[in-house]
Amino acid sequence: MRISVIVPAFNEEAGIGTVLRTLTDPVEKGSDMEIVVAANGCTDRTAEIARTFDVHVVEIATPSKAAALNAADRIATGTVRVYMDADSPADIPLIRKLADAVERPGVEGAVPRPVVDTSSSTLPVRAYYAINSRLPIFRGRLFGRGVIAISATARARFPRFPDITADDMLVDAVVAPGEKAEIDAPISVLAPRTGGELVRRLARSRDGNAEFWRFVASAPDGFGELPGPVAGSSTTSWMRNVVLRAPWLAPAAVVYVAVVLLAERKRRSASWDVRSGWGRAAPAAPAAPASPAVVPPAAVVPAQRRAAESRVDQSG
Repeated sequence: MRISVIVPAFNEEAGIGTVLRTLTDPVEKGSDMEIVVAANGCTDRTAEIARTFDVHVVEIATPSKAAALNAADRIATGTVRVYMDADSPADIPLIRKLADAVERPGVEGAVPRPVVDTSSSTLPVRAYYAINSRLPIFRGRLFGRGVIAISATARARFPRFPDITADDMLVDAVVAPGEKAEIDAPISVLAPRTGGELVRRLARSRDGNAEFWRFVASAPDGFGELPGPVAGSSTTSWMRNVVLRAPWLAPAAVVYVAVVLLAERKRRSASWDVRSGWGRAAPAAPAAPASPAVVPPAAVVPAQRRAAESRVDQSG
């Protein structure tokens, strides 16, 4: 088994060093694992910092996660692909557990167990996640973790990552329900700090969900019949599946519903931009897409993690 860890990165100068230092530990990494960083549309030193580590670096001019994933996939050599956000706290032992899971017969996709960290969040944000984290939509799914491992069989089911925000929903859709595994290993998902940040994150998440369903309805060439697209979330799931079973959460549910309504209003407003607030800095006007430049490995440097933008927020 050979493992390719693919890390798309857009203006991640502040945090990419910390992530790559963890992923390139010479004691744990081994020759069976390669790290591919796909710097896309960066206007900072993301690619420069990445080159100081024992990783492959792909640079593309377009600020597009889908384009970054596709560029990295073209040079990746692993039979197991691990797609990982550039701010994910995943480490090598976790990646190996995920890879081992998809090597088991009948398992084509694996994720860790998400644990939402609200320790730095305000009370309304904690109330929202008291409901959100109990929604059944996350059971048996591959999205919302920031890291997904899939087998060569699963990767062969789609020709490319389409230009949509919810790439993890696509991966979830190509892996049938009985082929998914959640391993018994936690991964921390950092919650927004304030209510305003939460509303913006949720607006992005809901916009990405809607975009995904438009993609599915368009029946694009080469994708065939997606075996397991996540069922559309129910607008009453928070009541039926959470509050009726845990009535003491009713006050939190009031906050939850208010946040969902505010997020929906924001994403439907005339001034809404789904990419608002992503990355470290607004990119300069993109040049014409360039051919990926593959840069060989190297050695070390610093960093800090950015807030996750769309994890564990598939409201229902």
